[in-house]
Amino acid sequence: MLGKMMTQPLTISALIEHAGKYHHDTIVSSVETTGEIEHSNWGTVAGNARRLAAALDRLGLSQGTRCGTIAWNNRRHLEIYFGVAGAGYVCHTLNPRLKPEQLIYIIDHAEDEVLFIDATFVPAVAKLRAHLPKLRHVVLMGPPNDEAAAAIEGLLFYDTLLEAESDTYIWPQLDENTPSSLCYTSGTTGNPKGVLYSHRSTVLHTLGGNQPDGLAVAARDSVLAVVPMFHVNAWGVPYIAASVGAKLVLPGPNLDGESLVRLIETEEVTLALGVPTIWMGLLQALAKTGSKIPSLERTVVGGSALPTIMIPTFRDTYGVELIHAWGMTETSPLGTLNQLLQKHQTLSDAEKGAIREGQGRPPFGVELRIVDEAGAPLAEDGNTQGNLQIRGHWIVDTYFGQEQPALTKDGWFDTGDVATIDPDGYMIIRDRSKDIIKSGGEWISTVELENVAMSHPGVAQAAAIAARHPKWDERPVLVVVKSDDTLTEVELLKHYDGKVASWQVPDAVVFVDALPLGGTGKVQKNKLRESYGEMLL
Repeated sequence: MLGKMMTQPLTISALIEHAGKYHHDTIVSSVETTGEIEHSNWGTVAGNARRLAAALDRLGLSQGTRCGTIAWNNRRHLEIYFGVAGAGYVCHTLNPRLKPEQLIYIIDHAEDEVLFIDATFVPAVAKLRAHLPKLRHVVLMGPPNDEAAAAIEGLLFYDTLLEAESDTYIWPQLDENTPSSLCYTSGTTGNPKGVLYSHRSTVLHTLGGNQPDGLAVAARDSVLAVVPMFHVNAWGVPYIAASVGAKLVLPGPNLDGESLVRLIETEEVTLALGVPTIWMGLLQALAKTGSKIPSLERTVVGGSALPTIMIPTFRDTYGVELIHAWGMTETSPLGTLNQLLQKHQTLSDAEKGAIREGQGRPPFGVELRIVDEAGAPLAEDGNTQGNLQIRGHWIVDTYFGQEQPALTKDGWFDTGDVATIDPDGYMIIRDRSKDIIKSGGEWISTVELENVAMSHPGVAQAAAIAARHPKWDERPVLVVVKSDDTLTEVELLKHYDGKVASWQVPDAVVFVDALPLGGTGKVQKNKLRESYGEMLL
């Protein structure tokens, strides 16, 4: 034998043990449901994760048992992430913004036996309980509460469970391919589908997603995870923060702009992550309060296409670098991050900003390609549009509970996005395949139309949809929420002059008080098409 290297399974318990041992006194800040800020640390989180694992073992669960959560971003939720998975169970985060019938379907489909809930959701879960025959235990994430106990029969209390256990629990030696967590898609049609992540895929996502050209989280950072912990495992931020021992700030239920400004200032946040609607609210609050949030260095934006005006606003007004990212539930979720190359350093800020508007390049661990309708690969020249497909170490193979793989015959996952890829690997989402507008045989990107609309100072939010047309098959219609009541349809359509081809300018503008949003903050364009899809006929 010439030699040999150690091999150890890639497990989530190893992440929290690292944080607890080498970063034990690094702060974990948690905004509770009461609004109070609790300051803990990674040592306490690690100890409590072990206590929770012991408590779950004592409940007599079988390996692989799904444990659901309906909770905000807080310290106990963080401990559940590590304690459940580390003990060999599956942490199943549920979106509290879903309708009751959707929650019942998902909990039943996942066969959750334990459900952890924040106090906010006691009334809702009390109503759901009778419809969940497979659920054995409901655990309130807090100390004993008589009112909650009266609402839900047999209610257990998180703090009581942990008090009965020791932090000397020894993690089981798990195979790295053991399932660790479960998230369901937020699709607008059909029942949601479950994506079951493994310890291996999660740890590789943690390492691959946190490269210098990735999220680049370091031990010196103070990281604000605004992205919900029920949204694709908070984009992997809890695992990444544990892996490097960064300070983690968990904002609880209040995600309005002014609350986030106060939290960024108080906790000296250097990196924040969330969806575009969150950052639009933050910018409005900053303009109102006059704060310059001097500690904040970077924001990562994903979940949907960002309004292009956000990049120069963050950069020029607040000195904050905005990083665009893309991913899906099926991709764990990091598929691309938009960091610049060495050759871009001599470009002007405006030229760099133009590059930053796209979704960026894949980190090591995933590959992208675009294909035509027949599945044939297309040129990656930055202009040719095709169906975006992905494969890699943290990409779904088969949905939870299904037998047939979710992949193409040659092993790629079709994302449902239409995109371009340039020779350097920079990918730009041109549209969702179900949203893109086909007018007279030519494609019109709703994302591009929305970006132009959002660059007008009188527009707060905008969504472009395809409306049926008697001559051109489909034509674009713009649905807009105003930030300036004096804005007119004529003025907004004139704003498109010189920014898109004349035939791509929307046929009409509809002003509304609010856009319909799904559970993860994305605009529900299917509902807009139901309301306005026939208006041009």
